Amino acid sequence: MTFDLVKSYEVWERTPFVLRALLLGLGEDWIVHNEGPDTFSPFDVVGHLIHGEKTDWPARIRMILEKGTTSTFLPYDRFAMYQESVGKNFDQLLDEFGYLRMNNIKWVRSLNLSEIDLDRKGIHPKFGEVTLRQLLSAWVIHDLTHLSQITRVMAKQYKEEMGPWLEYFRIMHF
Repeated sequence: MTFDLVKSYEVWERTPFVLRALLLGLGEDWIVHNEGPDTFSPFDVVGHLIHGEKTDWPARIRMILEKGTTSTFLPYDRFAMYQESVGKNFDQLLDEFGYLRMNNIKWVRSLNLSEIDLDRKGIHPKFGEVTLRQLLSAWVIHDLTHLSQITRVMAKQYKEEMGPWLEYFRIMHF
C-alpha cells in the first residue's frame, strides 16, 4: 500500500480509543509488567507515546515544512517517559495521550498537506535525508508497533500458565 494521508488518519485517530478499550480499568499486573531490562510495560508505552506527541512527530513535521534540510532533527529520547510519567496514574496517561493526539491530528489536518509537501525533506540525525511522507508513514507504524507490543507483553503474563498450547501462539516467541 502506498502512503495515503487519509488512511493514516484512520490509524492515528483510533489509537487512543484502542488503548482505552484495551487498558482502561485493568489491574496493575496487566499494565506494569514488561519483558525484561530495557523493555516497556503498557504503562511505559503510553508514556512514550505522550512524549512523542509532545516532542517528536509535530516538531519534526514543523522542521521539514519550515527549515527543510537546513536543520537536523533533535535526537528523540525513547526513555523520557520514565521521568515524565512519575506521579501520574494510568488513567491520567490515557487521557493525556488522547488529548494530545486529537490536537495533533487537528493541527496536521490544518496544514492541508499536498503531494509536494509530502515530498519535502528534513534531516534525521541517524538516517540523513528523509521525506515528510516517510516521517508520517513511520508515525502510523509506530502506533501499530506499540499496540502490538502492548498485547505481546500482556500475553506473556500467562506464558508459564498456558502449558502445551505455548507452541501454537507465535506472539509468545518474540
